[in-house]
Amino acid sequence: MGLISKLKDKIFYKLSASGNDFIFLLNLDREIDADTEGPSLAKALCRPKFSVSADGFILVEKASSPEANFSWRFFNSDGSEAEMCGNGARCFARLLYELGLCDKIMSFQTKAGIIKAEVKGKRVKVKLTTPKDLKLNLAVKTEHDIYLAHFVNTGVPHLVLFWEDVSQAPVEKLGRILRYHEMFAPAGTNVNFVELCKDEGQSYLKVRTYERGVEAETLACGTGASASAYIALKLGLISGEVPVLTKGGEWLIITLEGNDLFLEGDTRYLFSFKIFEDALH
Repeated sequence: MGLISKLKDKIFYKLSASGNDFIFLLNLDREIDADTEGPSLAKALCRPKFSVSADGFILVEKASSPEANFSWRFFNSDGSEAEMCGNGARCFARLLYELGLCDKIMSFQTKAGIIKAEVKGKRVKVKLTTPKDLKLNLAVKTEHDIYLAHFVNTGVPHLVLFWEDVSQAPVEKLGRILRYHEMFAPAGTNVNFVELCKDEGQSYLKVRTYERGVEAETLACGTGASASAYIALKLGLISGEVPVLTKGGEWLIITLEGNDLFLEGDTRYLFSFKIFEDALH
């Protein structure tokens, strides 16, 4: 059976979180081959102007682990598969709850590990996988300069650079260079530009992220916001609950409890739809 025939009567869903938007498809019978058809579907459907448009495409599948309610296969808009996505995880949990497939508290499998989530109305809180590969105060050399940066994996790899005025940061230009830097080969890295701010005594972070797989700046990145907050906490630049202001103007709340890192913010359950053949060409 061809892909067009498989998708003829399928219902797709679109959700967003902090400006990241995602297309979802239930694939509980594994009719869609995630390995061969997932990447091409992601590239076709995520195209702006010519198709649905999104930052990522997510297949909802049955879990193989008894610890999880469901599992996912997550594809970036360029068709590459990612281990984890914080905002995608929050949308995933909201969708499962809205469809009556899970209670408010759930767990699901990703390639980064088991993710736990709690739906609180429009807000969703997820417990990310334990941060790993922490490297502080790296000297990252490029053709034009040397940058002081920090690295951590919060489900996917993230480089963090603190910037005096993040609104002036060369996110697209420098982000692209650092994303492919030899220090982070072969997987590459996401790149976060972070400004430490204070308002009436309250500290918070402004974060802009160049995302691997999207290959551009996005309006928000959940794992990037979490990585930025984690680094700021480890450097002693901020303490307690960390508010993060995204490029899209929404707030995320990052908390660290022992080694457990939590990401919380609003989600939007937008619409369901069917696609026609032209969406794939």
